[in-house]
Amino acid sequence: MSNTNQFGYTIQSELSESSRIQEEIMALLRQLGFEDEDLADLHIAIEEGLANAIKHGNQLDASKKVKIEGMVDGNKVRIEIEDEGEGFNPEDVPDPTLDENLDKPSGRGILLMRAFMDTIEYNDKGNRLRIVKSCAAQE
Repeated sequence: MSNTNQFGYTIQSELSESSRIQEEIMALLRQLGFEDEDLADLHIAIEEGLANAIKHGNQLDASKKVKIEGMVDGNKVRIEIEDEGEGFNPEDVPDPTLDENLDKPSGRGILLMRAFMDTIEYNDKGNRLRIVKSCAAQE
């Protein structure tokens, strides 16, 4: 039996849609037997990735879509989030841990995703995010 599961969604750029999809993905991962610690890490990364796509990528424009594609292969989870925005260069985002940026709200999502995921990468345009995490072995 194959231990590979794939899923995909396309949502409007609305935060309520983001919440709904996060719950669906989390329910699927829970059903597949992932541990709570890994689920918490993945939830934070998915939430931040979707929020960035909706707010920064699509500028909260409900006529624009966000595409979410995921694959679970054994204990590895890979999720791609793509928006219809202009894209950006992640290197241009100020480091939120520097003193001069502590009061600025931007950059924390990327920092959190880097902290909780094994891999976080963007396409050249900067409108598609891929996060990957190898989780604890499932029972």
